[in-house]
Amino acid sequence: MPQWVEAGLWGLVGGVALVLGAAVAWWVRVPRRVVAGIMAFGAGVLISALAFDLVDEAQRSGGLVPTAGGFLGGATVYVLINVLLARRGARHRKRSGDQQPSEQDTAGSGAAIAVGALLDGIPESVVLGVSLLGGGGIGVTVLAAVFISNVPEGLSSAAGMKTAGRNARYVFGVWSGIAVASGLAALVGNLLLRSASPATVAAITAVAAGAILAMIADTMIPEAFERTELYTGLLATIGFLTAFVIEHAG
Repeated sequence: MPQWVEAGLWGLVGGVALVLGAAVAWWVRVPRRVVAGIMAFGAGVLISALAFDLVDEAQRSGGLVPTAGGFLGGATVYVLINVLLARRGARHRKRSGDQQPSEQDTAGSGAAIAVGALLDGIPESVVLGVSLLGGGGIGVTVLAAVFISNVPEGLSSAAGMKTAGRNARYVFGVWSGIAVASGLAALVGNLLLRSASPATVAAITAVAAGAILAMIADTMIPEAFERTELYTGLLATIGFLTAFVIEHAG
């Protein structure tokens, strides 16, 4: 199988976790405290993966300057786009309660939420595609982190969409589209960076890592803390340790 095809399939696997989470939210009434707890755990998993698998590897392969520049740049771009989307109704896109506005409350919020969800998912998918470039197969820790974190993301956001009165066609259309986009992002990332220099690959990896960290702080942790409060830190720590163990056990 061509490597770029494999990258696309792994990106799709990560995206499908969002659809799985949305399906659970649509047909099963999951307590918001449970959703928040899983979200905190997923945040810890992602932080571990970006610290040990993304930023550290980028620094070792491409150097400190490209890594630091890319990391800061990724976070900055994510935050700027997120601010624009927040003003159009996507600020609480990962909230499971009644914070998300309906289309009647804020016209165009449905499209903004969809674009915001896409913004959250693309950096993770690019990382999955790039992780194959070394020829050693998919990065298991990164894949596990993306999948584990995407389930509660899809669950929480879909629950909020349902509460806001959005129908099943919108909810599953959004998450199915993002799953496909995730596969395409991983595929394109793998193709475009196949012949890139180590410094370029490191910079792109760091850009994605910076965007992921900004996303965790802006969207995942607020949802987690709202319900789990003082237990958020412990649950995130357990998630961090889980990803760390997966990395070193493998």
